Amino acid sequence: MTTRNRIAPRILVVLTLLILSTFVFAHGNEQRVRGTVAKIDAASISVKTADGGAKTVMIAWDTKFVRGTSPATQQDLRVGDRVVIHVKSEGGMLHATQVQIGRSALI
Repeated sequence: MTTRNRIAPRILVVLTLLILSTFVFAHGNEQRVRGTVAKIDAASISVKTADGGAKTVMIAWDTKFVRGTSPATQQDLRVGDRVVIHVKSEGGMLHATQVQIGRSALI
């Protein structure tokens, strides 16, 4: 077996691992808040979680909103909508980086 034949599979394995790691670390050290929107105001979203608890997430100017695969805005969010919010914990508060809007839980 030539040196080239031994190196090619190793390079392929390393490249595959690098590509897969981008998916694993896509949201870094972010957490997720899942539940139903209970309250919305200009600076925050309150979410009722599946365990019956509530979490308040702060919204920033750079928070992204999406509905399915389409861009959305904070104005598209309604009380009763199901959400998955990607958050970073800073200073004891949760700050939203992305809000994924799902279907309304009231329907």
